[in-house]
Amino acid sequence: MQDLYGLPITCTNDATRQGIDDFVHGFISFQTKAVNVLKAAKADPGNGLANAYAAILYMLLEAPAAPKLAQPFLDNALNANDLTPREQAAVEAARLFIAGDIPKLIQLCEATVSAYPRDMVMLKLGQYHTFNIGDFPAMLRVAQKAQPGADDIAYAHGMRAFGFEECHLLDDAEAAARHALSLDKSEPWAHHALAHIYLTRGQVAEGTAFLESVAHHWADLNSFMHTHNWWHLALFYISAGRTDDLLAAYDTHVWGVNKDYSQDQAGAVSLLARIEFAGIEVGNRWQDVADHVAKRGADTVSPFLTLQYLYALGRTHRPEGETLLKAIEARAEDESKHDWHVWRDVALWAAHGIAAHAAEDYDDCIRFLGKALPRLAECGGSHAQRDLFEQIHLDALIRADRTSQAQQVLEMRRTFDPDGIPLNTILAGVYEKSGLPEQAAAARARVSSD
Repeated sequence: MQDLYGLPITCTNDATRQGIDDFVHGFISFQTKAVNVLKAAKADPGNGLANAYAAILYMLLEAPAAPKLAQPFLDNALNANDLTPREQAAVEAARLFIAGDIPKLIQLCEATVSAYPRDMVMLKLGQYHTFNIGDFPAMLRVAQKAQPGADDIAYAHGMRAFGFEECHLLDDAEAAARHALSLDKSEPWAHHALAHIYLTRGQVAEGTAFLESVAHHWADLNSFMHTHNWWHLALFYISAGRTDDLLAAYDTHVWGVNKDYSQDQAGAVSLLARIEFAGIEVGNRWQDVADHVAKRGADTVSPFLTLQYLYALGRTHRPEGETLLKAIEARAEDESKHDWHVWRDVALWAAHGIAAHAAEDYDDCIRFLGKALPRLAECGGSHAQRDLFEQIHLDALIRADRTSQAQQVLEMRRTFDPDGIPLNTILAGVYEKSGLPEQAAAARARVSSD
């Protein structure tokens, strides 16, 4: 048999093959059918590829319980016979993922895509992990290795687009995203790449119009892609001062789709924080988010996600915040993990900065976050997502009356949000405090002109 992209698979069961295809296509298109591989793997425990994919799917939960849930499927995959070299690579990828040997897993993904350019699972998995460690050139490199072998696959071009974008190669990113959409206008990762491009270029009106025009394609996607693309649209609503649309987007599309999922929680945390920094009241929305975050316990699976969990707990003064901070400190001392130095040298400083902000100790917030910000990419997340921590730092500068530093940050931010209503409103106040009334008036004029 072959999978949907023509790659040979060791399989004699149509239901198993369909489960494999559902995972491959669901994983790269963010469709919920990816979970169908679980039923297929349980029904066919001797199929190595289906069980390897099931193990990988569980690891994508990004939760402390994931390895235990994935292990039985990995055991089945390891006992499978007569696998092709590509299928053996998938089994090894699942093993490395569960073992936490991410550097070797990334090498395996890249080598596999080089040998099998149409293996979209290994391409997506390679990009996922290189993204999470902030190695953006590697994100692009693994996507480039799929060409020209996967030139007819829209999702391969969507992944190339995001690799280009995270390397700040915006023209190349746009060309790749547009090509992906010429093959499949519904490709959500290409929509996502263009959202980043519009944001980075400061094209708020154009980005808003584009995302609103394609938002209907996200309705039935998994919670991450549905909520995350709406999160991007919400950022444009913040800049444009569209408060009603912003809060409606948060309530309907960003929070509430899957409240227990890591990425949905992080998206809600970071959007609520941005809404507040823009001077907008959020009512009691923090409580529900913090209640769900608190259930995660001492979750240190990902530094990028953990820092946002910590912000939610600190913002609501939950005692679980102190527990999580201690877990971060312990993680920073665990030299057995491949990324321990990132926790020690970056995430730990950021965590103490976030805790200081929650305690209204803005001088310490500035000091601690200032140490972390130059290297924060190593914790994962896109530059748009990591901007949350820049905004926390900026908020601390303003609250600590460090107007000189705040002015510098705000004017730099105007390079990608030139007419942003919250930004210029804040900037006007900073110029007033700095004794620069003409500049304050110019900032206010940018607000009133919108």
